[in-house]
Amino acid sequence: MGSISIVLRKAPYGTTDAAEAIRHALGGATEEMEVQLILLDGGVNAARKNQDMASTGFVNIGEGIGDCIDMDVVVSADRESVMEAGLEQSDLVDDVKIVSGSEIAALIKATDTTMIF
Repeated sequence: MGSISIVLRKAPYGTTDAAEAIRHALGGATEEMEVQLILLDGGVNAARKNQDMASTGFVNIGEGIGDCIDMDVVVSADRESVMEAGLEQSDLVDDVKIVSGSEIAALIKATDTTMIF
């Protein structure tokens, strides 16, 4: 059906960007597209485990990342952004891949369409 890279650069809360990126990723997966969800800059925080959003009114974006993975969306986080956020693999939702900038470039190049949030 086609392929898409969805790049999330913004932090998961305060705007609707993360929720919209996840919504589009899940929509592409239900349409049987090959979907890459790529987390850069503040977007890597969307993949943090154990986000407690009970008092904020926001949905838990980490759960949405898990839903993407369950729907066979490949979720990749930029290694440099992960390090800048003080995160390690164990801090991220299971099955999120930490990749280099050159690997991200190759993922984007290999897809038909790119969306940036």
